[in-house]
Amino acid sequence: MKIAFFDSKPYDRPSFEKYSTQSGVALKFLEAKLNEDTVDLARGCDGVCVFVNDTVNAAVIDRLEELGISLIALRCAGFNNVDVRHAFGKVHVLRVPAYSPYAVAEHTMALLLTSIRRIHKAYIRTRDFNFSLSGFTGFDLYGKTVGVIGTGRIGRVFMDICRGFGMNVLAYDKYPADDPAIHYVGMDELLEQSDVISLHCPLTEETYHMMDSTAFDKCKKGVVLLNTSRGALVDAEALLSSIKSRKVGAACLDVYEEESDVFFEDNSGHIMEDDVLARLISMPNVIVTSHQAFLTEEALANIAETTIRNIVTFEKEGTCDNELCYRCGRIEDCRNQRPQKCF
Repeated sequence: MKIAFFDSKPYDRPSFEKYSTQSGVALKFLEAKLNEDTVDLARGCDGVCVFVNDTVNAAVIDRLEELGISLIALRCAGFNNVDVRHAFGKVHVLRVPAYSPYAVAEHTMALLLTSIRRIHKAYIRTRDFNFSLSGFTGFDLYGKTVGVIGTGRIGRVFMDICRGFGMNVLAYDKYPADDPAIHYVGMDELLEQSDVISLHCPLTEETYHMMDSTAFDKCKKGVVLLNTSRGALVDAEALLSSIKSRKVGAACLDVYEEESDVFFEDNSGHIMEDDVLARLISMPNVIVTSHQAFLTEEALANIAETTIRNIVTFEKEGTCDNELCYRCGRIEDCRNQRPQKCF
């Protein structure tokens, strides 16, 4: 198969070239993101490979179908940027359900430690031979309460890391895991009791802006917010207001709601058009990384291997265990209920 690989970056290519060569899949690397203006770049291909900031809406899906393209291979776990409902019956959608929960969970803890111990500020200060400790007082994680929203693979790994620091762990998930070691509580109780809140859930209609002004009002004064999941889980303007009112003591963000035109690109020579993001970055208690939590050698290898295997399996068998389907309304679990072809 020939696959148009949209939004490609230098770090993508080595792993994908390795596994595609081994499997006989031809990749056409494109720097452009997939959207309504660029979809025709996939002409002559059998499928497209897309990432988190590619736009796979109804118009793009219809055009892919017109071009004779039957496959969308996501090289990520999240699929909020794909209109899966519209794709049903037109284009098959495959994803990478897990690649390295450790990569994301470890990055989340790295952000937390960097923030509360002012490591980023210390690095900058000592580079100027300034060894003053003024303003660097942090707090122990031991004995603090962390609330983890979303207890999938990444959330559970992050909970294990927090337990290693001696933290009390509370959890909330609409679909709790069958694990007696997880202390589930209601959402309101989690917000009220947590010193640190970490988001590890998918972006859906229900979770959109789950951390809004109402949610922040329920939090402890000085709460630390961590988000390495999806940007739109947090209402950025509400977060900014809560930081200014001192309700939120610190925020560590690897994702941002309007990141698609900003993240993964060098904008250092440009004026930041997004006023909310610019103001967040200017805050002394905010750390922003550019959606890099997944970026480890192990994760990149797993993503490439699974993506190529999905493509090859679908080509050979017409089905794939990692297909997303809307036939029964259970997008992620459909394959467990109906192992044959969805359409």
